[in-house]
Amino acid sequence: MVYSFELLQHANIRYREAVSRLGRCELLCMLKALGIETSVTEETLGGASFLTFDSRELTDAEILYLSGHSSVTLMAAREKDLLRPLDHADNGYLPADLPEVLKYKGKTSVAFTRMMVNIALSLTPDPFPSPAKTVLDPLCGKATTGFCALQAGMNAVCLDLDRKSLREADEYFSRYLKFHLLKHARSEGSETAGSAGIPFVRYQFADTREHFAAKDTRFLMLAVGDTENAPALVRRIPVHAIAADLPYGIQHAPQSGRRPESFTALLRRALPAWYRALVPGGALALSFNTLTLSADAVLSALASAGFVCPDLTASLFFRHEVEQAVVRDVIFAVKPQ
Repeated sequence: MVYSFELLQHANIRYREAVSRLGRCELLCMLKALGIETSVTEETLGGASFLTFDSRELTDAEILYLSGHSSVTLMAAREKDLLRPLDHADNGYLPADLPEVLKYKGKTSVAFTRMMVNIALSLTPDPFPSPAKTVLDPLCGKATTGFCALQAGMNAVCLDLDRKSLREADEYFSRYLKFHLLKHARSEGSETAGSAGIPFVRYQFADTREHFAAKDTRFLMLAVGDTENAPALVRRIPVHAIAADLPYGIQHAPQSGRRPESFTALLRRALPAWYRALVPGGALALSFNTLTLSADAVLSALASAGFVCPDLTASLFFRHEVEQAVVRDVIFAVKPQ
């Protein structure tokens, strides 16, 4: 059977040019996770961009899974020259506006963030989002990755040194839950990492009052601390995927305490910690600016930490221009079981 999926026309002109290629890479990974080995072609139908592939007939569960693709707006089966839209339930646990509403300078595209999470999960033994899954962003900024995970129905742990950014994320999520009348509980606590404390805010919430009363809930943790302390923060939380967006340039230079730190040095000390934070079989998505950090340096650091880069993602091309000073790439790796 032939399927054609229409792609979102992204508002960012520069990113729009890359959406079709990145969307194709994402779809190939998601199909492979379903055991479907096929080619995916980019084409234009009626002036709109589509991804088309030929496969066995998809099940309802598989259609629902693929509907979580970061940039797909319409899923259809091809019947001769006609497109038959595929019906599927809404796979969002929370409203789709959650990761979109909070705006700030330097925010990573929500579609790109969702792509990273989707591909990382596709490389794990169980690619389907579920309430038992937790996504960690150890360089979270204002928690866009965490909000993407929550919207899809997973848990999220967000860690950063920037107290101001985390406070804004905390205030935003509190307002969001109240605005949407979502039952929730907010608490504060701290974990210990050696001689350091990691203060955190934790939200426990549900999509309905009935689910909250039945303790069918999800959680968000917003923690202030160095990325190297991630294993201590999640020592009692199984982490299935990590999605991290490295700082792009000198204006966002990585820090180790008060000292400027090179991107290579950051990776060399952070990746072993991220490796320990993941469950066996878990996956990492790491994006970076190729103008300040080479792909070879990233691959070397990943290998030194014990990660393995899957053949499928290694053969795909993710590099794209974001702005004049940023040419972004993303590398995916797994922690062997």
